[in-house]
Amino acid sequence: MNNELFTFLRELRVNNNREWFRANKKRYDMLRAQFVDSVQQLIGKIATFDPEIGGLDAESCIYRIYRDIRFTTDKTPYKTHFGAYMTGYGGRTSPYAGYYVHLEPDNALLSGGVWCPPPPLLKKLRQDIYDNIEEFEKIISDKAFKATFAELEGDMLKRMPEGYPADSPYGYILRHKDFVVSAAKSESFFCTEGWIDRVVADFRILQPFNRFLNYTVSEFFGRD
Repeated sequence: MNNELFTFLRELRVNNNREWFRANKKRYDMLRAQFVDSVQQLIGKIATFDPEIGGLDAESCIYRIYRDIRFTTDKTPYKTHFGAYMTGYGGRTSPYAGYYVHLEPDNALLSGGVWCPPPPLLKKLRQDIYDNIEEFEKIISDKAFKATFAELEGDMLKRMPEGYPADSPYGYILRHKDFVVSAAKSESFFCTEGWIDRVVADFRILQPFNRFLNYTVSEFFGRD
């Protein structure tokens, strides 16, 4: 990957209309093809330590650049980022914890975990985390994990959820509505030789976090 992708997205941000996009469609098609190839390489490398990823097709993981503008006041037709979500059982549509790559000017990042689970799954995730809190805390407090992904992100309840002790020292975990972490990256991180291997190294650190969450997700959906 090179700077051309970020250059294109910066121009799209300023010219987010169908006329400009149509005039630059060949550029987009070329950059998207490069991104598909990169994501396929990532899948192959991630599968060496997370076998559930094996066999995924990159096309099933990459999000469309076209925005759904039916129910929003923002009618700009295109997203200004490239994104891919890699996980088992369905790629980008999967409810499973996975590995996310987000390429956006001034806002590039890597991320993972379970985002916006439906209430019944959130309830089960919370309970399983509570029941195995020492194991979960050990994962998120690991030195390499904290250096790469810092801490849990996302919306939180103002109070402890019903059924959990109000004075629990683990409220900073249990009050979360998502179980997601991310790592901000510079554009240069993705534009220099060996970037795929650097992404894979970070995702290897993320894998125990995803594995813990996916044990619960698999039980919830009745999969072994």
